[in-house]
Amino acid sequence: MQRRTVTINDTTLRDGEQSAGVVFSLDEKLAIASGLDRLGVPELEIGIPALGAEEREAIRAVAELGLTARLMVWTRMHEGDIAQCRGLGVDLVDLSIPVSDQQIHHKLHRDRTWVLEQIRRQVSVAQDLGLAVCVGAEDASRADPEFLWRAAEAAQAAGAQRFRFADTLGMMDPFAVSEVIRDLCAIVDIEIEMHAHDDLGLATANSLAAVRGGASHVNTTVHGLGERAGNAALEEVVMGLKHVHGIDSGVRLQDFGALSELVSTASGKPVAWHKSLIGGGAFTHESGIHVDGLLKDPLNYQGIDPAELGRRHLIVLGKHSGRHAVRQAYAEILRFELDLAQADQLLPLVRRFAMQSKRAPGAAELRSFLAEISYPQVTSLQ
Repeated sequence: MQRRTVTINDTTLRDGEQSAGVVFSLDEKLAIASGLDRLGVPELEIGIPALGAEEREAIRAVAELGLTARLMVWTRMHEGDIAQCRGLGVDLVDLSIPVSDQQIHHKLHRDRTWVLEQIRRQVSVAQDLGLAVCVGAEDASRADPEFLWRAAEAAQAAGAQRFRFADTLGMMDPFAVSEVIRDLCAIVDIEIEMHAHDDLGLATANSLAAVRGGASHVNTTVHGLGERAGNAALEEVVMGLKHVHGIDSGVRLQDFGALSELVSTASGKPVAWHKSLIGGGAFTHESGIHVDGLLKDPLNYQGIDPAELGRRHLIVLGKHSGRHAVRQAYAEILRFELDLAQADQLLPLVRRFAMQSKRAPGAAELRSFLAEISYPQVTSLQ
């Protein structure tokens, strides 16, 4: 793939807050926005003005932080809602309108002609407020392809800067995404943004596929927060762009841990142990074969350097450990150097403990294992 620029538009403060049960306080919104900005995220979608005066005040407060990131708000393609975007200090607005027949007919009770007319009319209404416009094609993944193309053409003709392809129900696969984005890029010259949902666990894959198809912008949220199963995770997309496509998004995740903890606490949604890149298990190793290879050369079992996310490899003892992991653990935890014969004697004790207790042994247990193999002097080890 040819190296090019892809812009991350993070919507943690909009779609992320639409997760069931998630509400961010004003202080939390300001802290999250500042944290994203410090990481170098270039665009933030920060709220829905039509929700009310309190939401608009929060949007203004974020704008008054003087962040480097460009700021976007989201609204329905409705003149009354667009009017609520006036004077908020933001740069862009996403004007969202359904483009699938399902939603056009059964949600709006309108027809395709009406949708195209709204795009032609409402883009200029938002522009008159001094805002750059992204036309958000809701439920684009279920739209008739030819009508989707017409909607994109209407957006471009009306002066929109960007067209957002929303896989609103998360029902696409990467192959289809790449093709549909490629077709859109061949039909219009404006920016194309991918908005992926994770109902099938494909949001990150679909976002990367959209980039392969030519998308210039990608929506993300911290941890993949969002409606139902969530959106594409910021950390996954940034690392995927870098390590799969060779594209530097400009986002630096070495200090992501602080933002991750903030969002987890503020949202009340803890990070799962097995979550990619940031979960407790992401860089944790137990298997004897893996640990042996990792100790010989980290690149043997390292696709991504944990330091890129401010982390490091962690070796734990368990049922699947080998003698090299045992030696490593004693050296790190007890500062006690074992030879291979001693490690071989201790290994069955380590495995027995792990199987019975379902956890790794701590310092006290490691001392007791040594005592079992006739090393009583270990009671003095610190």
